[in-house]
Parts: sequence; structure tokens; C-alpha cells
Amino acid sequence: MWPSNRILDLFDIQHPIILSPMAGSGDHALAAAVSNAGGLGSLPCAGLSVEKIKQEVSLIRETTRNPINLNFFCHSYNEYTEKAERSWLEKFTPYLSELGIEPALGAAGSNKNPFSDEHCALVEELRPKVVSFHFGLPETTLLQRVKAAGCKVISSANTVEEALWLERAGCDAVIAQGTEAGGHRGMFLSKSVAEQAGTFALLPQVVDAVNIPVIAAGGVADGRAIAAAFALGASAVQIGTAYLFTDESLANDMYRSKLKGATDNNTVITNVFSGKPARGFATRLTRDLGPITDTPMDFPMGYGVLAQFKAKAEAEGSTEFSSYLAGQAAALGRRESASELTNRLINEAEEVFSKLSSG
Repeated sequence: MWPSNRILDLFDIQHPIILSPMAGSGDHALAAAVSNAGGLGSLPCAGLSVEKIKQEVSLIRETTRNPINLNFFCHSYNEYTEKAERSWLEKFTPYLSELGIEPALGAAGSNKNPFSDEHCALVEELRPKVVSFHFGLPETTLLQRVKAAGCKVISSANTVEEALWLERAGCDAVIAQGTEAGGHRGMFLSKSVAEQAGTFALLPQVVDAVNIPVIAAGGVADGRAIAAAFALGASAVQIGTAYLFTDESLANDMYRSKLKGATDNNTVITNVFSGKPARGFATRLTRDLGPITDTPMDFPMGYGVLAQFKAKAEAEGSTEFSSYLAGQAAALGRRESASELTNRLINEAEEVFSKLSSG
């Protein structure tokens, strides 16, 4: 039924639906469910120790032998400085005082480390079918080792220039991530969020520019959007926010409440959560400090500062300091299992294709 089999053949999957790797919101259960349904399940490895990644992959393979994707970050990592943290912490002083929290230096930090030699050795051991990267690609030597292990490599592009760069660097497919997408922008050649195109403007331009298969990401939450992506030349879609609603998602009750009340205009692209631009639900922080501030804490160290008052606020029932990421099509989501969602997306897309072919 699919207009293109390029991704199906490349990844050895039944349906061209890829679970977006959502750090903190998905684990082995969600990844395995999508793979079992014929799509490509993704495990977000940023923030996990090597031992934890091994455990998660083992749990996935207890449930399914179908292909999976391991996802890693490739951001540049600036060394922590007390001066930088103090400057960033000063922006939050009023909120800390309001919540009765004493500001603490040394809290900045994150376990979201970039892809390393240790990660590469793990990939060589586990040999997943697909390895995906965000914020570009790792250094050439590491990338060559990943490919030599037999893994297919994909990464996100937010511009045609980035897509061409990824193709030249050796990617087997590229993800065209539009501005509608939830989560962090994968941009690595440009820092200008204002210039980023929407998925259905970016997608056909990337398709025309590269020879490798293109995966559409951003604003895809039902069969209509899947069909539209294929009509514009996509060979697959990557879906994240819709899977946050599923039973297997790690989203807590407060997160699910935000998702349930989502509208077309209550998410923003902001860098006040982590230091890098990401689309999530608007909060008091994004309204007061951004959504885009000129002086963010270096990614991912902003998470540590935010954590000082996020937990306290949530304990008091407030989400005004919570970084709940979601895309612009969140209002189309519904509560169901991940397998039910995957099957529904397939059936909806098939209905659209059928109507189009019958005229």
C-alpha cells in the first residue's frame, strides 16, 4: 500500500512509521510496542548510562526481534563555569525566592552526554539495525565504526543545507524536521530558529535536493498527514507527540493533563528549558524569559538549574516551570496503546491512499 518502499527495504520493517526518540518520555516498552506493530521503535539513549542502555535493549529484545533504533545526541559540550551558572541562575532568583528555595551553585549539569567512544563500543556490541543522531553527527572515526558494525545511520536536518551535509557525511536517510515538531530542533549548521521552515515546506525541498530517502517529522499525528508526507516525496514519517498519549509512554499525570488540553497554539519554541531551542508547552518561564533568550545556559547544563525549582513547583501542583515538550499537532492525540496507535495510523493512511487512487 505504501507509495515508497525505500525505508521499508533499508530498515527491514513492515510499515514506514518511526517512533521519535523522546528522552525521558519513552523506554523499552514503547520502543518494543512500535517495533512489534511493524514500525521502527526508537530508544532515546541520551541521558542513559551504558549499562542502562544494555538493560533497555535486553528488555526490548525479550519482547521483539524486529529492528530497533538507538538514538544519541551529538551536541558540542562546553565546560561548566561557575560564572556562566551564576549569570543564568540570576534570571531565576525571583522564582526561587517565591518557592522558598535557596539558590545553589554547582547544580548545573546533565547526564545527556554527546556520543562517545564508549557509546560507539556499545553500538558495535549491540548492533542495532538503525542508529540515529540529533544535532548533527559524531566525529568521522566514530561514524565509520558505527557503519562498519552494519548499522544504518540517520540524522535530523532542519534546512536543505543540513540535509545535503548529512548525505555527504554518509547518512543512509535523513529526517526533515519541520518547525511543527515537538522537542529539540536538530539544527547544527544554523542557530536561527526564526528561519526554520514548516515540515510541508521543508520536506519537498529536501526530497529534491538529496538522493537518500527522506523521513518527515513534525505535525504528523494521523493518516492524513502521513499521506500528505508521502505525496510530497517522503519515504517514511517520524512521530513523537502522538505516542506521548499512549499507555506505554512515561509521561506523568501532569504531562498527560497538558497533552489532553492541547490546542494548536499553546506550544512555543524556547531555549529557556535546556539552553537549546525546543518546542514545548508555554509556561510562565517561557512568557517571562523568552521564549527565546539571547543568553541561555549552555546546553544541556540548563537542565540542572531548572531542576532546582521544577520539582518543588510540581510537588505543589504547578507546571509553570516544567519542560513538557510537544508538537503543534498535539490536539490530535488520543489515549490508546502504542500498538493500537500504530495500527490506526496505518489504517487511516491506507484509507486516504485508497480514496486518492479511486478518485
